[in-house]
Amino acid sequence: MYTVRLLDDTIYQVGKILCVARNYRSHATELGNEPPSEPVFFLKPSSSIIGPRENAVIPPYSHLCDHEIELSVLIGKWGKNISEQEAMNHVAGYGVGIDLTLRDVQQRLKEQGLPWDQAKGFDTSCPLSDFVPASRIQDPHALRMTLSVNGELRQDGNTVDMIHRIPALISAASTIFTLEKGDILLTGTPAGVGPVVQGDQIFAEIEGVNWLNIGIQ
Repeated sequence: MYTVRLLDDTIYQVGKILCVARNYRSHATELGNEPPSEPVFFLKPSSSIIGPRENAVIPPYSHLCDHEIELSVLIGKWGKNISEQEAMNHVAGYGVGIDLTLRDVQQRLKEQGLPWDQAKGFDTSCPLSDFVPASRIQDPHALRMTLSVNGELRQDGNTVDMIHRIPALISAASTIFTLEKGDILLTGTPAGVGPVVQGDQIFAEIEGVNWLNIGIQ
C-alpha cells in the first residue's frame, strides 16, 4: 500500500497516478512535438512513488533518464463526469512531483508503435513531496516551479503557462477514469528537461507549495 501525506496529518492511500502529456507548449517544442488540442493522459502505478530524501534508481535497460518537475494535485473525493465548475471541489491538496522518464526507452518504443509504460512507470519514477491543503493555495495557476541538478538550475517555469488548466484536466480525466480519493494528477512540465545520472542530486520546488530533494542511483 502506497500512501501520501497531507500537511494536516491526513494520510491518503494512493490509487492511480494520472499524468498529462505535453501540457506546456515550451516543453512540447523542446522535444519537437505539437501540443494536443485536448488533454492526453498516461498512467503511473502507485508503486512508482518515492518520498523526499529517497533515491530513484535508473533501470539497467536505460541509458537516458530525464527529470520533469510537475505540480501534483491530490484528489480528495470520488467523482465521475465532473464538470469544470465543480472540479476544484474534488482537490484535497497540492504537492511537488517529478516525472522521471527513460527517454531512450520511450523513443525506441514510440518508433515501433508500442506502448511506453516501462519508460514512465518503473519503480521510483514518481518522487512526490507531502501535499499542502488546497485551501492554502490561493491560485494554483500562478506558481513558480524550479528544478536544479547538483545546484545547477535546469527548469524554471510557472503554472500560469499550462495549456489545459486544472479544472479542465480533472473534468476531462473523469470522463475516462472514475476519480477516487487518493488519486494523483501530474499536470505537466515546463521546458528545461534534461538527463540525470547516478550520483546526481535533484532539488525541486514549487513556491508556496513545497520542495522535494532526491538522489539518483
